Amino acid sequence: MKLIIAIIQPHKLEAVKKALEDVDVNLMTVTNVLGQGRQKGYTEIYRGAKEAGGLLSKVRLDIAVNEGFVEQTITAINKGARTGDVGDGKIFIVDLHECIRISSGERGGNAIG
Repeated sequence: MKLIIAIIQPHKLEAVKKALEDVDVNLMTVTNVLGQGRQKGYTEIYRGAKEAGGLLSKVRLDIAVNEGFVEQTITAINKGARTGDVGDGKIFIVDLHECIRISSGERGGNAIG
């Protein structure tokens, strides 16, 4: 089992969701987050002076998948989120030691769905 964490541009969320649905990955948690990467936030010109801005709005997807769905999930996220520009986001893959479905008590891969 793996936990796939993807940080993407907010305007790409619907495209990523569609790409994931196309490969039968439907279970995810979506969170609005702030962050910065290589673009280091943004800059603005205020009264003729360049000022560093704050953190950028991003969307975080947490997707728990069984081993057989890892590559197709990564491919779908890339397909939906990629523009080719700096700031498209990142994907992290983390080992998931246990998953428990609260309603039934199921554990492991069966609890993921």
